[in-house]
Amino acid sequence: MIDHTGIIVSDFEAGKKFYSQALGAIGYSLIVEFPASVTGSADVAGFGENGKPDFWVISGTPNKPPLHIAFRVNSRDIVDAFHKTGLEAGGNDNGQPGLRPHYHPNYYAAFIHDADGHNIEAVCHEA
Repeated sequence: MIDHTGIIVSDFEAGKKFYSQALGAIGYSLIVEFPASVTGSADVAGFGENGKPDFWVISGTPNKPPLHIAFRVNSRDIVDAFHKTGLEAGGNDNGQPGLRPHYHPNYYAAFIHDADGHNIEAVCHEA
């Protein structure tokens, strides 16, 4: 089981703002931040729910190639909200909300690229 993951962004403040907005649609919020003086290498911001950060945004040279991170959500409405909010937050469309039956009949997802090209997905597996 994966406990946490993260991505590196070129503009830390803009990245925090983007992810605060986009992930807010799925119930995530910014839970904790640590400056480079504490981590010893980079500024970091932890996002998650219920007080547990499991997605980290890290300052630095972005991952190459960009990463794909998918967040599982409980309804198609949340996928739709994620996509809309992600675009409003400055993300680029990489796949409108909809079914992807080539994965399985109920795979409903949407995709947004952040400013560094990371492919962020919200997916619902429910009918």
